[in-house]
Amino acid sequence: MKPKSLKGRYAFVLTVMLIASALLVSRLVKWQVIQSDYYDDIAMTSTSYTVTTDALRGEIYDVNGVDLAVNVTGYRVVFNQLYIKEDELNDAIIRLLDIMEQCREKWIDELPITVDKNGGYTFDTKKQDKIDDLKSKDNLNMNPYSTAEECMVKLAEKYDCQQLDKDRQRNVVSVRYNMEQNWFSYSQPYIFAEGVSEQTMAVIEENMQDIKGVSTQSTAVRTYTNGTVAPHIVGVTGLISEEEYNELKNKGYGYTDRLGKNGVESAFEKYLRGEPGSLTYDVSADGTVSVIDTKAASPGNSVWLTIDARYQKVAQKALQEAVKEANDYSKLMHDPKKGGDCIGAAVVVLNVKDFSVLCAASYPSYDLSKYYDDYTKLASDEKLPLFDRAFNGALAPGSTYKPMVASAALEEGVIEPDTHINCRGIYTKGGLKLWCMSYHNDIDMYTAIEKSCNIYFAETGRLLGIDNIDRYAKRCGLGVKTGVEINESSGTLAGPEYSKLMGSEWYDILSAPAAIGQSDNQFTPLQLAAYAATIANNGTRLKTHVVDKVTTYSGDDVVYESKPVEADNMGVSIDHLKEVQKAMNMAANSYEALQDFDIPIAGKTGTAENNGSDHANFICYAPYDDPQIAIGVMVEHGAQSSVAINVAKKIMNAYFHGKGLSDIPKTNKDGTVGVSAANKDSSSQEDADQKSVSQD
Repeated sequence: MKPKSLKGRYAFVLTVMLIASALLVSRLVKWQVIQSDYYDDIAMTSTSYTVTTDALRGEIYDVNGVDLAVNVTGYRVVFNQLYIKEDELNDAIIRLLDIMEQCREKWIDELPITVDKNGGYTFDTKKQDKIDDLKSKDNLNMNPYSTAEECMVKLAEKYDCQQLDKDRQRNVVSVRYNMEQNWFSYSQPYIFAEGVSEQTMAVIEENMQDIKGVSTQSTAVRTYTNGTVAPHIVGVTGLISEEEYNELKNKGYGYTDRLGKNGVESAFEKYLRGEPGSLTYDVSADGTVSVIDTKAASPGNSVWLTIDARYQKVAQKALQEAVKEANDYSKLMHDPKKGGDCIGAAVVVLNVKDFSVLCAASYPSYDLSKYYDDYTKLASDEKLPLFDRAFNGALAPGSTYKPMVASAALEEGVIEPDTHINCRGIYTKGGLKLWCMSYHNDIDMYTAIEKSCNIYFAETGRLLGIDNIDRYAKRCGLGVKTGVEINESSGTLAGPEYSKLMGSEWYDILSAPAAIGQSDNQFTPLQLAAYAATIANNGTRLKTHVVDKVTTYSGDDVVYESKPVEADNMGVSIDHLKEVQKAMNMAANSYEALQDFDIPIAGKTGTAENNGSDHANFICYAPYDDPQIAIGVMVEHGAQSSVAINVAKKIMNAYFHGKGLSDIPKTNKDGTVGVSAANKDSSSQEDADQKSVSQD
């Protein structure tokens, strides 16, 4: 039975195949013979292509509307494949290159090959990644050891420019290669040059009839009008990377789009970007090109920071002066370990009412408006100006940690405010040797904080235990992220968890050095400010934030607004916190640098030991009896706590008395000054939609 069954199946399959083949043949005859004229007409009519147009990116302002990242009109030169044939490209490129050279304008040149002084081709070794990409299988498919001359031979042949002299050949190849890398096609124009002057634009437009496929465009250029104000927070935009494109292409991003790379520019990309528009072209059989449909782009939303540019400038200057003060002290003492190695510092100021960031400065810093021009120099600078010390620079807190330990110890019943511990200048329990700055003898908690007694808090830490210390520390925002919208470090909490991570063993006696802000403890200025604000706020820690609101581009409507959000609570009674606050006020009153300041303050200094000069730290809030602001300062290798106090003092003088403040004017698109940046005409988007000067 099985053989007959198989024969039947084969016969059935064969019959089906014959019927399908007959139907296909009849359809082909119909298409190619009977209806051939119909399909020839379709082929001879037209084809449409859609080109994406840029949307205006939303802008970034400080809390008062001062420009931080805005759009100004710029110009660029573009090749459009709809208006030029393949065999005409080289001539057009040469004509355009000649004009750019005459006008001394730069064009986008990414080829990692140059012409040396002997007239030979050589690789630009600073662009090794581009060299590797050029030789890769996806491009020239050449051996890793292939020379620049060998690569150019292949490139010149590929782009049919062997007859040109070396310099011109190299430049034409650069443009053609970059066109290919950027997917130059009917629907993807190629940007030949950006940031072109109006004068050069006029010269190009005068010669437009002789340069096929080229158009000049007005475009919105991202500009950082106050580029030195909070550059680490504002962030920059840049061309989309291959990895970013693969991740975002399904969200409408193009291969040549720009997007936020860091800071608020990146964190609020979805608000800032806007919706691109489009131009749909019709290309007829005779090559005539016409626009048949236009879709307007929608501008992005604008972001308003909590940062006040006036306080930010005061803070940045204060940090610079702090580093100089530390360096000068080292020279005075003839000791490099007394501040001679101080190169960086940072400060964060929070509004106690909602934990918004009023200013967050990092020194040394840089100018956003020169970011890409100066990038190589900035990236190689040993002082790390690109590093955001305010949000990511974690250092040992030293004695600034003690108010938190006192709060935890009071709440856990380990000590009372009047508990006395005898300080003989050295702590030796458990085999440790911890030194104090003085012999304080028999002291209570108030005096221990005021005098910053290591012995008192080493013993308190031992009795409290690391689990309790770490639990309360996290509630204060230490060793955990504070919730700010941009990148921040979580810092490090000393304890068994971190020791295990590092492959070492934790011993209970190590709670003593941890309690005085040493051991593995490392926190950021942002965390110190949040910690100080939490104590000022009677134990309630709110989520820190650097963005106040997001509005429509015109500023007329609010899209998003930050509101206070409780992140944690210390879990310490008001009565206990009041005792710690009182002790911090006593400490602040004892600091010589604050003797002439007329606002009551609660604060605590900290000098943390390390391989170089001690780090100089300071936390405070003011006024003591009605907290408004909280401050965290860290001066790397500052040596003296007074260096950090002076930073906070200058900021408080600006905040409470207006000292050192200077108004920062708001700049309009036409260059005039004085009108709020929010009063813009959103119709400027229309200028960004229809940019091309097309060629027929």
